[in-house]
Amino acid sequence: MDQNMKLTSVEYDKLFGMQENDYELEDIRVYQRLIGRLLYLAITRPDISFAVLTLSQFMNAPKQSHYEAALRVVKYVKDCPGKSLLMSSKQSGKVIAFCDADWASYPVTRKSVTGYCIKLGDSIIS
Repeated sequence: MDQNMKLTSVEYDKLFGMQENDYELEDIRVYQRLIGRLLYLAITRPDISFAVLTLSQFMNAPKQSHYEAALRVVKYVKDCPGKSLLMSSKQSGKVIAFCDADWASYPVTRKSVTGYCIKLGDSIIS
């Protein structure tokens, strides 16, 4: 996803009269299936986790811009097939976890976004 891309919900657009050319998808099941597959893929591809998390917030009423952003993630995955998780050959039983929260960062609902990273030795496992 583009760094400055602002995705808004249908309700937000109706309330503020924004993006009149960005319509709600007729068949939302296509978008929901695509995001479901990307969520499954994000388990081994942490580089797409943020984009998939952001796009999954619009599952109940996706718009054309959301679908295009999801297709952009698919194109990125297709262009970079070798960027999955690799396990280190070093033996270590040490578990390290990092967590970061951004309070009220989502501009539409002012909800917080939390990210985390769990490592086993030198390898990211979640």
